[in-house]
Amino acid sequence: MMTCLKKLVPVALLFAMLGGTAFAQTRIATVNLPKVFEKYWKTEQATAALKDRAGEMEKSRNEMIDGWKKSKDEYQKLLEDANNQAVSAEERDRRKQAAEDKLKEMKSTEDSIAQFDRQSNVSLNEQKARMRKNILEEIKQAIISKAKSGGYSLVIDSAAQTYAPDPSGPYYTPGVLYSDDKNDLTDAVISQLNTGAPIDTPKTDEKTSGSKSKQ
Repeated sequence: MMTCLKKLVPVALLFAMLGGTAFAQTRIATVNLPKVFEKYWKTEQATAALKDRAGEMEKSRNEMIDGWKKSKDEYQKLLEDANNQAVSAEERDRRKQAAEDKLKEMKSTEDSIAQFDRQSNVSLNEQKARMRKNILEEIKQAIISKAKSGGYSLVIDSAAQTYAPDPSGPYYTPGVLYSDDKNDLTDAVISQLNTGAPIDTPKTDEKTSGSKSKQ
């Protein structure tokens, strides 16, 4: 047993030394991904496009609602006329049939509005998902570029949260519990992403970025 341990100890020490060397050579940087996403000019542009489309859909929906309200008023009038004893029974029947036709029209409009709402929500959610996916991919490539140029082999999202189970209910804790921010690439990545922004789009103030944007 002792002989076996004597053989294993040097091997364990070797692995420890190699592991320590590998760890020392690993440069780690952090980046606040939500901040980068928020400050990227394309995010603001895409958000504005989503808002405009939502506004157009709301306008179309309001027009449908106005049509439904008009039909409702016409239905109420036809219903009153159908009960008017001053006219003949034949005329009352005709007006009653007109009221029933108008009621069917209202129901059809209600169904159209419900279908419009469903399709609008799906369409907006799909557009939002595509927007996020495309922008996050561009941000990822910018982070990779900065990491490679800075010699970093690992970049951690400093805003990430870790799920923590608890008997009283689950909660989340910060994924990064401590960072001195010396190797934070957030402002540098934002600056790189906003280099090609349109002239009328506000860029990150490099004066407030400090030494981080120089990395």
